[in-house]
Amino acid sequence: MPRLSAAADLARRMLGVTNRHALEDSMTEICELLGARYFAVSHHVDFAAVPKALRMHNYPGGWQDWYDAQSLGLSDPIHRASHRTASAFFWSEVGDIIPMSPCDEELLGLGKQIGLGEGITIPVHIPGEARGSVSFVAEVGSRLHDELIICAHAIGVRAFEGMRRLERDFDPKRRPPISLRQRQCIALAGRGMSNRAIAIKLGISEQTVMEYLREARGRLGVHTRTELVVDLLDGGELCFTDCRDLLY
Repeated sequence: MPRLSAAADLARRMLGVTNRHALEDSMTEICELLGARYFAVSHHVDFAAVPKALRMHNYPGGWQDWYDAQSLGLSDPIHRASHRTASAFFWSEVGDIIPMSPCDEELLGLGKQIGLGEGITIPVHIPGEARGSVSFVAEVGSRLHDELIICAHAIGVRAFEGMRRLERDFDPKRRPPISLRQRQCIALAGRGMSNRAIAIKLGISEQTVMEYLREARGRLGVHTRTELVVDLLDGGELCFTDCRDLLY
């Protein structure tokens, strides 16, 4: 299976890219492998408000400026569909995932006018970060084969992570470790519980809770309970569900 072997090789290389140019070259190789012409790696944000969000693509010239002027990063139907599923999907399936408005149909129609045909989108959502996705798109008149969606999904996730590490200089080893008990206390604090309530919930003393939170603040260099919760959400060590229902 030469295609699968090539896909696996590209997926492995994604996390080792050292600059944006190398990542773009790898994305071009992936497009050739999948029979696509275009790619897009992006957070789903209003880029006018969040200019440092992740984005890289080779869509036709002029599309990005028009897209940003319309603030479509949040309302794009492809993005919205990716918020409703954990698996890769073809653009032709979007109407089965979300209700399509006339504006959505118009946007996809405009995409076809500039050459964007069938696409595959892979949702990529990191806890504490803006939602994101990776898309591979064929030219109008070409088709992407159904079996390629498995390769696209595997490579797309790696591509997003490769860009995330590259753009954010991401290194999990640099982050000070947080103990299980500290994480539990921070999660419960995120639910608005007092130190006394946390102590009763975990079966420890109130003083111990205070010490766990104080030590965590010192390790992470923050000053308040709110900052602790936000820092762990941003670092992916907590998700919003943890702050609603403790899973331990």
